[in-house]
Amino acid sequence: MDQSNDNSAEVLRGIWQQDAANLQDLDAECSPTKVCRNMKDVTFDGYAEEGGDVKAAWRNTLAQEGKLGTSSLADLVNGTEK
Repeated sequence: MDQSNDNSAEVLRGIWQQDAANLQDLDAECSPTKVCRNMKDVTFDGYAEEGGDVKAAWRNTLAQEGKLGTSSLADLVNGTEK
């Protein structure tokens, strides 16, 4: 694993392992009620063929771009990524 992946994994683990006292600060910073006006018109319409599976289309795109990893989220959180 390269240095940037290792740093990213450590940052995510730090966020996921926060104690209750720090969760209020995290919620204030990343409030789910905050509206992202730039994303209001974003949809997945047209991403897959009519009636097609959007999830499969997304995975195919990631695979074609070399961005489809073999590690799971649990591997990332637990530090056992491949």
